[in-house]
Amino acid sequence: MNATGKIGLPLLMFTFSMHAQLLKTYHLNVPVQSNLPKSNSVTDVLVRRDTIWFGTDKGLSNTITNGSAWNHFASTGTFDEKSITAVAMNDEILWAATAYSTKQDGESLPTGDKLHYSTDRGQTWSAVPQPVDAGTVDTIQYGANKIAALAVTTAVNNVAYDIALTRNTVWITSFAGMLRKSTNRGQTWQRVVLPPDNRNSIKPSDTLDFDLAPTGGRLGLRGNLNHRVFSVFASDDSTLWVGTAGGINKSTDGGLSWQKFSHQNQLNAITGNFVVALSEQRWGVRRIIWSATVNAEGSDEVRGVSFSEDGGQNWKTTLLGEFAHNFAFKDSIVYAATDNGLFRSSDFGLSWLRTGTIYDDKNFHRFASAAVYAAGAKGDTIWVSGPEGIAFTIDKPTLPFGTSWSIFRTYETIFANPAKTYSFPLPFSPDDEVVRIHYALTPPSTTVTIRIFDFAMQPVKTLLQNAPRLPGREYDEIWDGKDDFGRRVSNGIFFYRLEDGASEALWGKIFVLQ
Repeated sequence: MNATGKIGLPLLMFTFSMHAQLLKTYHLNVPVQSNLPKSNSVTDVLVRRDTIWFGTDKGLSNTITNGSAWNHFASTGTFDEKSITAVAMNDEILWAATAYSTKQDGESLPTGDKLHYSTDRGQTWSAVPQPVDAGTVDTIQYGANKIAALAVTTAVNNVAYDIALTRNTVWITSFAGMLRKSTNRGQTWQRVVLPPDNRNSIKPSDTLDFDLAPTGGRLGLRGNLNHRVFSVFASDDSTLWVGTAGGINKSTDGGLSWQKFSHQNQLNAITGNFVVALSEQRWGVRRIIWSATVNAEGSDEVRGVSFSEDGGQNWKTTLLGEFAHNFAFKDSIVYAATDNGLFRSSDFGLSWLRTGTIYDDKNFHRFASAAVYAAGAKGDTIWVSGPEGIAFTIDKPTLPFGTSWSIFRTYETIFANPAKTYSFPLPFSPDDEVVRIHYALTPPSTTVTIRIFDFAMQPVKTLLQNAPRLPGREYDEIWDGKDDFGRRVSNGIFFYRLEDGASEALWGKIFVLQ
């Protein structure tokens, strides 16, 4: 059954096809290399040794040269250009999940695709499909209890949003598919039993009466918010942390028994029960679990960050009101990636610094959106990613955090044809995005002027006026859809004129649709 309560109909041919995919191994020889990222929408950053891995909406990428060269795994081996939803690595073993969108009743729904894994740090790859079940309702034996469990027979709303790796086991999380584990590299999967909403803990010796189901419905199952699973982190092979729409669950016996921490069941509680990220900071003997906790259904729940240094018995809260997505650590320093930028704390959450505009003064790139989805630390280099691309800053005493940025964005190169210019996206909506005007500057040009006109060729905005630019590079200039008086322009076609002081002026088109 899918998460909307509709019963999926298993098809014999579909079952045969999935079985064939399970048994098929793909090998990756050489990734596609380029000097630009594959995509500007990047949701995951994973730093391991000298390699920085990125999960993008066009596949998996990495760099081992701090961004001067990129390796892209899309369209090679097991990968295509579907979105990466999770990446995890343990020693030589690397896992990545992919997903795509499916149109259903006029709505675009997230759909799980494959789980890709490598046992040699990404040199060769295999893949298994996102796990689905047969039937409608089956039974899981948990101690002496027989737990009725929802059979999820569709990949729709069944996306692996997070992955954790322990010895010989991979753990994945999903809204519809719940928490699952595999001990044979995805050939088979087991649903993991978590506490229901009305219990704070479970163990096999308990006498239990609940259903393992993220939603209720016409099958008669009792749905549980705590079975809608979004994040997982393994502190070690025995200690697991799992974030759901019902709180944080902790196991110290390898996922058999669980204790649940929610906004309602503790005095010093998490800010909200929707837990979208979990990570652990290790510094000396200190072990601090950090979580991105968002309001779920409780009226007094709020967005924020919750962290615990005593194994979850007590939580401290910070960054109230912020929607956090992930964390990174450099010794005693914690970084929180949020909708409002990257926050940095050197005193364990008592106070925070926040990045201003992420701007690269070497190539004049900047992030138009403040949102940062992920972060990773490689020594003093702090990497971030989000809807605007990839960037890093240096954080050390001689170069304070956020002082200087290097930004990496992809674009259609025109350097071989400097007489060309274009704008993107086309059309663009000033309500929720900016438009970028792309051009190349060749010698002897050293300044640029860009003016925007409406369809009647009346001047609307002087975007740049004799702005200094270095020749031999390609640039993006950003327009937010406002005129010289700060007023939002109306829908329609606009033109821009680009002058570099040396060549004939170039014209381009912008289509505003909001």
